[in-house]
Amino acid sequence: MAGRERSAASLVVRPAGGGRLEGPLPDPYATGDHITELRLDGRPYRQAARLLAALNVPHGEEFAAELDDSTASLALSRATQPAAPDPDPPHTWGWEQRVVDGHPYHPNCRSRPGFSVAEQLAYAPEHRPVVELGLVAVRPGECLVTDGWPQELRGAGRILIPVHPWQAAHVLKGEGLQHSGFAAHPLMSLRTLAPVAGGAHVKTALSTRLTSSVRDISVYSVETAAAVSAFAEALAARLDGRLHITRTLGAATAHSPDLAAVLREPPERYADTAAGERVVPVAALTATGLARSAAWRAEFARLALTVCLRVLDLGVALEAHGQNLLVVLSPAGAPLRLVYRDLADIRISPARLARHGLPVPPVSGRLITDDVSVLRRKLFGSLVAGALGATAGSAAALAEDLGAAAAGLAPTADSGALLTEPLPTKALTLMRLSPGVPGDQWAELPNPLAGG
Repeated sequence: MAGRERSAASLVVRPAGGGRLEGPLPDPYATGDHITELRLDGRPYRQAARLLAALNVPHGEEFAAELDDSTASLALSRATQPAAPDPDPPHTWGWEQRVVDGHPYHPNCRSRPGFSVAEQLAYAPEHRPVVELGLVAVRPGECLVTDGWPQELRGAGRILIPVHPWQAAHVLKGEGLQHSGFAAHPLMSLRTLAPVAGGAHVKTALSTRLTSSVRDISVYSVETAAAVSAFAEALAARLDGRLHITRTLGAATAHSPDLAAVLREPPERYADTAAGERVVPVAALTATGLARSAAWRAEFARLALTVCLRVLDLGVALEAHGQNLLVVLSPAGAPLRLVYRDLADIRISPARLARHGLPVPPVSGRLITDDVSVLRRKLFGSLVAGALGATAGSAAALAEDLGAAAAGLAPTADSGALLTEPLPTKALTLMRLSPGVPGDQWAELPNPLAGG
């Protein structure tokens, strides 16, 4: 980008390759369809892929194809919604299937490369299907399996690894597949499912790029699953019941990211459903109507920030976006406590743990860091610029929520940074235009409380 000019009503960006791109002033926290047109050198563009082609940026052709795919997929998702959806689903998976538009800020929020229309209707959660998972039998000596792998997923001297039908057809090509699997409801991530018969949720390998990442399961994550789960559960015990971690009950891999599965506790485990409590993913809160109340959002923001900042102070940065973070609601809808799931991409600080006399789990690699910027990016980018921002739906509403919650936060360096400094967010478009750059890339958003 060569430059930018901001006026009272518009923003002009001058790309490095020349030209003048103009549009309304953006609200980086908005979730509605508030910008429908941009103008490049005076010419209007209403389709993102065509604008990208006109900009002629490096690697833009592949990204433009993803944008078109995501747009078509999003239209399909919206077209199949019932006129009167269940206003209060009895199961968490019912709430997850109410999330129609996907990631609130990703340019490819519904991109599913390799999925036909028929496969999206058959497997995507917003279409409310029941999915038949297959099983692949693997010799014990040819796989890595953790303690706790259930007896029903063992047989004839083999370990039975659940496989998503898309993975079975397109990646495994049916090799080793048994069809005596089980039926399950797809959750928000598509590749994690809740068995119809109940029990552990099943995270399956899906070797295609959904939004930003290929959703396979690394051997490393299976190796570390039990240790990280036990560590996180012990850490959550220090939060006085305000946070629960869905435990990893078992994990298995045939020493391949394409053939692996992880079993997790269902989040309902941490709600008194008999008393009327329910668990709702944060990404689905806008479907409850609760998020329309500023008082409710402030109460929820206070709970989420207090808990997650305390966990960060203890030594763990959660990836607390709207899919991983869930809230237990009272029968009247009050936010009572949090549930966190999927520990595959948290960050752990040995120095912070040591400061509190806590042991470091026996893991290494990307999970371990004492870099303050990495820790804060992980939490702030997911929780504030992601979950709370999307729940608020605008910068003005987010400023109200953060302002109302601020007084109850412990005065730490982390909370000070969160309330006064620009907020980190993943540079999702840049990441898709930088195929040769590994890992996450970051940008900064204006802090609604600090005025940028």
